[in-house]
Amino acid sequence: MAENEKMVLSDRSRIPDDEYIFSLLGEKEVFWKMIINTLSDKYSDVSGSWNYYNDGKQWLFKQVQKKKTIFWAAILADTFRITFYFSDKALPFIENSDLPSKIKEDFITAKKYGLIRPVSIKVHDNIDVENVMKLIAIKTRMK
Repeated sequence: MAENEKMVLSDRSRIPDDEYIFSLLGEKEVFWKMIINTLSDKYSDVSGSWNYYNDGKQWLFKQVQKKKTIFWAAILADTFRITFYFSDKALPFIENSDLPSKIKEDFITAKKYGLIRPVSIKVHDNIDVENVMKLIAIKTRMK
């Protein structure tokens, strides 16, 4: 997590719901809805839930397909961040995709956690949403 990222869901007693999340996201609500709605329309077997994690002292949204985690989402002070974790098997899929070179480079140089490494996108506009959707497509194809 970058120093300038302020997590806003740190109150364990305040369980996030749509109304609360949308009040925090403001105009970025539309991007959140685009991602979640596209996922549910395209994949019938996806679901998401908010969970509080003591290690980071914050609520995170976990999107899964059956038992496979697709991504984690964190609400920030001015937007939200989507983080994917991929194994090395994803490298050729990411390298050969039309994702921006910055995202590819971030994945290639990311610190590994065991056999996986993250790639994160802070969502600010439609291009970020498109890149999230490209990573979702890669993630759902991976075995």
